[in-house]
Amino acid sequence: MKSTHPLAVLSLAAFLLGTGMPALAGEGHDHGDATPVATGKALPRFAAVSETFELVGVLDGKQVTLYLDRFADNTPVRGAKIDLEIAGAKFSAQSHGDDAYEIVLKEAPKPGVLPITATVTAGSDVDLLAGELDLHEAPHADDPVHQHSWKEYAGWAVGGLAALAVVVLGGRRLMTARQPQAGGAA
Repeated sequence: MKSTHPLAVLSLAAFLLGTGMPALAGEGHDHGDATPVATGKALPRFAAVSETFELVGVLDGKQVTLYLDRFADNTPVRGAKIDLEIAGAKFSAQSHGDDAYEIVLKEAPKPGVLPITATVTAGSDVDLLAGELDLHEAPHADDPVHQHSWKEYAGWAVGGLAALAVVVLGGRRLMTARQPQAGGAA
């Protein structure tokens, strides 16, 4: 009687060892270990909304770029007068291009939550909008990223080969124990 158990044991061992190995991909399909990198810097922003207007501000150092839209249909509001109060300091926005307004602050704001109030006058519409600008300190870009070295991969390979050797030797011993012995008592 022939047993297929050693083959099953070897198949299981090959499967278990294969799951610990990194997947190999062809050219164009390898994503590597690199983390995705943002294509531009993320700038802090705020939004202030009312039933009439939606105001979005983007802070870049000392410059605040404002985008004013109608709340109902999101169309840009051109030719509006925007007076902005940031943490108690008052500024008047200047038109910048067709769809944007600009304010230049005296100095870049410090980290924290800054209250923002905007008075918007567009034609016969006058509205008061309120929001907050939440500034955080810059994340630590110099934190080390874990890189896998060849020694780490070699350690896993040696461990895998040792486990495979144990399984193969155990399978052989099992096969030897199951084979009938010649010269037994009659």
